[in-house]
Amino acid sequence: MNFLKNIVATILGVIIAFFLMSIISIFIVGAIGSAFGDKGKVTVDNNAVLVVNLEEELRDYYSVSDPLSDALDIDNNKIMSLNKVLIALDNAKTDDRIKGISIESKGVHAGFAQMLAIRNKLIDFKTSGKFITAYANGYSQKNYYMSSVADSVFINPVGNIDFKGLSAEILYYKDFQEKYGIKMEVIRHGKYKSAVEPFLENKMSAANREQITSFLKSIWQTMLADIAKSRQKSVKELNTMADNLGLRNIKLALKNKMIDGALYYDEYISKLKTAVGTEDSKKLASVSLEDYIKSGKGRIISKAKDKIAVIYAYGEIKNGKGNENYIGPETIIKYLKKARKSKRIKAVVLRVNSPGGSGLASDIIWREIALTKKEKPVVVSMGNYAASGGYYIACNADKIFAQPNTITGSIGVFGIVPNVSGFAKNIGINPQQVGTNKKAENYSVYRPMTADFRTEITEYIEEFYTNFVTKVAQGRHKTFAEIDAIAQGRVWTGAQAFKNGLVDELGGLDEAVIAAAELANTTDYKRVNYPNFTKDFKDAFKDIPFISLKQSLKTELGADNIQLYEQLKSITQLNGIQARVPFIMTIK
Repeated sequence: MNFLKNIVATILGVIIAFFLMSIISIFIVGAIGSAFGDKGKVTVDNNAVLVVNLEEELRDYYSVSDPLSDALDIDNNKIMSLNKVLIALDNAKTDDRIKGISIESKGVHAGFAQMLAIRNKLIDFKTSGKFITAYANGYSQKNYYMSSVADSVFINPVGNIDFKGLSAEILYYKDFQEKYGIKMEVIRHGKYKSAVEPFLENKMSAANREQITSFLKSIWQTMLADIAKSRQKSVKELNTMADNLGLRNIKLALKNKMIDGALYYDEYISKLKTAVGTEDSKKLASVSLEDYIKSGKGRIISKAKDKIAVIYAYGEIKNGKGNENYIGPETIIKYLKKARKSKRIKAVVLRVNSPGGSGLASDIIWREIALTKKEKPVVVSMGNYAASGGYYIACNADKIFAQPNTITGSIGVFGIVPNVSGFAKNIGINPQQVGTNKKAENYSVYRPMTADFRTEITEYIEEFYTNFVTKVAQGRHKTFAEIDAIAQGRVWTGAQAFKNGLVDELGGLDEAVIAAAELANTTDYKRVNYPNFTKDFKDAFKDIPFISLKQSLKTELGADNIQLYEQLKSITQLNGIQARVPFIMTIK
């Protein structure tokens, strides 16, 4: 028997060794290729068209060093950085090789605030006198909003345009919980704090419907105002088209002058050739936005000595270090301290794109921002979301900027703990605990929540809410009552938050950086971006396609379904008091 065991062990050892040697060999070959080969080098031809495609996930900033993927020339994440996109469009404006832009997105994987930033940059590009055209087989509302900035918008002759207004859907689980005995115990403060409402009710509350309707209308109005200006229409005309599905077919879209022509793609390419002065028989010179960035046009060359540090806070707020997918206090603190110690860094811009998360982690970051503010100006720039915990870490800045369609506010807190006592009873599980003191017994998911435990958590929730509102009031130079009146977990858009005093200015990251420089009394400066993450060898393997289950599921189920799964998973893993945006939904 031992002999057989040794044989099997030897065979397994050889197989494992062979696999590791193969991987190492590939790694070395890839590294050599990356070091000495020309693969990946991008050249931009004269009279070229810059092709803008925003189908891949867009983050405000993405800097992750993955040595394995870099060596093997594998790009598993396919994540684009908004900061590089905006810089590339700026560079294209003055690049003599680029004659115009062609927007060719099948879809747009970006938030509303990000789209507004890109759209504004495209409008600025047009001041150069260069053209912008757009083409798609069909337009979603997001895609049409982005593409409407073009001088001419074209569509496939059998394509369609979705233009009917914004909507949002939320799933409710109360009946499911009662049926199966699996529930989430909830304690909250704030009549609008509806992140946990689906676990308490079987339909939407009037307060939640009020706030969702309010911010959807605000975002829609921003979209309509921009489209109206680009297409020379009134907002009233656009709303009428949306109500009557006035773009439901090509004929109506043409009649209503919302598109400029129905063409097949080859016909569209011919138009581009004419625009850049290329003969129809020759190939169109073009470069994708991604390749243009790789050519070096996604960065700004500056010799300035002064620096403005832009620290990006992306994702949910959790305890711990943090990574490219979530905000951790340890990383944010590391770079805030770095900014404070550096003599060349004159100010800090915190770019927040977060729906919130852990109340404790948010408070720890708030404290570090308060310490930084004592030494150097701190300005906040809000992205798609800066809500609840995302607003908590922003509220004490010297100045706060938000886009009109940013989702912010949500000043409120809740606690949530799972409870399966009904399910446990149904299947015959009877928990028993023994303790040394009256309050020694711990909360058990297998027993109904006691009144004493609920009272204990409620006191903590109320105390944290008071602390949250107090800090916002101090940061915004208002009274507790003034903030409490617009708090209660209510969500606002940036435009609404500007009116009620939760933000100081409407604008993007560029405007926030300029404001930070002014507060620091510097005019000659450059940006430095943080944080920079590095994956170790073990983590690098997780993202290889044949190893990554998440990547396979995303391909099979689609990005929206995977996102819903991750959001629900996140809710079930909550620990401690939560300050997060009060809903799980996708706006369409």
